[in-house]
Amino acid sequence: MKINGNAVRVGNVIEHNGRLWVTVKTQAVKPGKGGAFNQVELKDLRNGSKLNERFRADEQVERVRLDQQKAQFLFRDDNILTFMDAETYEQLEIDVSILGDQATFLQDGMEVMIESYDGDPLSVVLPDTAAYEVVEADAVVKGQTASSSYKPAVLENGAKIMVPPHIEAGTRVIIKPEDGSYVERAKD
Repeated sequence: MKINGNAVRVGNVIEHNGRLWVTVKTQAVKPGKGGAFNQVELKDLRNGSKLNERFRADEQVERVRLDQQKAQFLFRDDNILTFMDAETYEQLEIDVSILGDQATFLQDGMEVMIESYDGDPLSVVLPDTAAYEVVEADAVVKGQTASSSYKPAVLENGAKIMVPPHIEAGTRVIIKPEDGSYVERAKD
């Protein structure tokens, strides 16, 4: 499906220079001279290389629709992640490099969305939020205010995140797997 260059948004997958790219950042630029353009940062879906490109409003860009399938995470074996298709119950094996740092946040039984193009898995979308237990948290420093300061903590999966001062070891917290940011204390 063709779209205008100024309609490219973050998360769009486009075909450009014979390769598939996901849009990481966009910025509409209106210079004093000349026409407006969309400054776009692209990431290659297959090898992770980055590219900065300018698309003018009158340029046509090929937007790609990815096939999506719901799956459940089963287990990790070295660099291979095994998922089960939610409809056919077939097992899918995906290289851990496709997820990158987000692979740390996979939990047994977690429901994910696998996006593929021509049967080739390109990305795994984790849920917006997930609950994890804090196994280690620094002590609160006297004089810190709860509204503006965070302290380091380690989750059960080994990920290091920043949490508010009232969070202690043993507390379950909700985080965003996409960037590892703290959302709230889990309601047990």
